[in-house]
Amino acid sequence: MTKARFLIAATHSGCGKTTFSLGLMRALTRLGLSVQPFKCGPDYIDTQFHSVATGHPSINLDTFMGSEHHVKESFLKYDCRSDVSIVEGVMGMFDGYAKDRGSSAHIATLLDLPVILLINAASSAYSVAATLYGFQHFRKGIRIAGVVFNRVASESHFHFLQEACDDVGVSCLGYIRKSTRLETPSRHLGLTLGAQEMMNSFIEHAAEAVEEHVDIDRLLEKTRQAKAFYSTPTLPQRPPLRIAVARDEAFNFIYPENLEALRNHPRYEGRITYFSPLHDPQLPDADWVYLPGGYPELFAAELEQNESMRRSIANFVKNQGKLWGECGGMIYLTEELDGHRMCGVLPLKCTMENAKLTLGYRRVTIGEFTFLGHEFHYSHLVELHALPSIGQQSNVRQQTVDTPIYRMKNAIATYTHLYWGERDLLKLWNL
Repeated sequence: MTKARFLIAATHSGCGKTTFSLGLMRALTRLGLSVQPFKCGPDYIDTQFHSVATGHPSINLDTFMGSEHHVKESFLKYDCRSDVSIVEGVMGMFDGYAKDRGSSAHIATLLDLPVILLINAASSAYSVAATLYGFQHFRKGIRIAGVVFNRVASESHFHFLQEACDDVGVSCLGYIRKSTRLETPSRHLGLTLGAQEMMNSFIEHAAEAVEEHVDIDRLLEKTRQAKAFYSTPTLPQRPPLRIAVARDEAFNFIYPENLEALRNHPRYEGRITYFSPLHDPQLPDADWVYLPGGYPELFAAELEQNESMRRSIANFVKNQGKLWGECGGMIYLTEELDGHRMCGVLPLKCTMENAKLTLGYRRVTIGEFTFLGHEFHYSHLVELHALPSIGQQSNVRQQTVDTPIYRMKNAIATYTHLYWGERDLLKLWNL
């Protein structure tokens, strides 16, 4: 038995990888195929768009935050459930956190996936032959199954691009016309109904563009491989651990494998209940609460208005409840966000004024434990060190970064989004 599985890479950022990936995912879904999406790297926004396009959760494949063995296991676990598996790459094909480590090329080699290379053909024609030749021969082990061109002006323009493919010996699988309808909506919309409708409309336009000039049947044929099988390990009976996870328009940056690790914990049977800090009056009964990142800045007024939920969380922490908050979840625990009252658990204030992007992989050390994650935010704390840090963080080059980890009773929080798909986060609370 065979199935199509492949990675979509690009020559550089801004080529339209996400547009092409979403369009192809939706086009295949409209054909009645079950499409399993994946994303190289730590991005938790594109994965949400993938889920809108396919109806399935998108899984991050990241060799900084997870071991190569874990990445392979995660891929196989979800790949076996679908008709087609599509991995959207990150940045340019060989761009990683250290040379090409963690890059699209690294993931494609690790998982033995053929590559569909996307090239932005705007303002170029036959010269793409040199680009194609370089990408085809730069690294051994990379199998470019075909190329798709984006932002093509006309049939005549495409003719030059086809000739370049023919002369280099790379299969040309089609193109996407330049169109104002394919300008990607803001990635920072929140999961409101209006935002989802806007994204759905964009995905539909992208699917139509892919269906019009990309040879989907040939693409699937050239990316077919032997079907892999994965058997889920049977776990012994374990005592229940009641876990409450915030999930709504304001809090939704969640790595699916983090939740899988909680459900399949070796010592506990994780029973997850979702709640909304925006809409629910109080926390559900829980032994451990998870406040993930998201867009609290877009919903600050609504979060402030839900006083009973803020009080419920503050009381949970006051009564020694165990809680993990990251980025947006940490902001929700502070006293205020730009004048809007938050939960008041942490004696800190947050602001979006003079917003500046802070991002990068992080190694987080708390006592004897080390976790890996990714920091990405525009907000900042007014007095960063008003509360002492219980640990330290460093970047990929092992340089210390000034991002504290806070603790108030049994509530632990930081700006960094941790990935604990193969680590035991619960050990921080001696669980």
